[in-house]
Amino acid sequence: MPQLYTSTWFITIISSMITLFILFQLKVSSQTFPLAPSPKSLTTMKVKTPWELKWTKIYLPHSLPQQ
Repeated sequence: MPQLYTSTWFITIISSMITLFILFQLKVSSQTFPLAPSPKSLTTMKVKTPWELKWTKIYLPHSLPQQ
């Protein structure tokens, strides 16, 4: 049974890998990618709730004057 002649396999594999790498780089470099998203200024409308219209003060035990 004859043996395989493998002395050219290294060159064949390396050259095909380099070719595939170059083709992939050319394919990727020809693509156009979208720009980075720019932040939009969001202005929210402040809605007054009924409890914000009244002035209230909550007395906590720590905020009471010392006796």
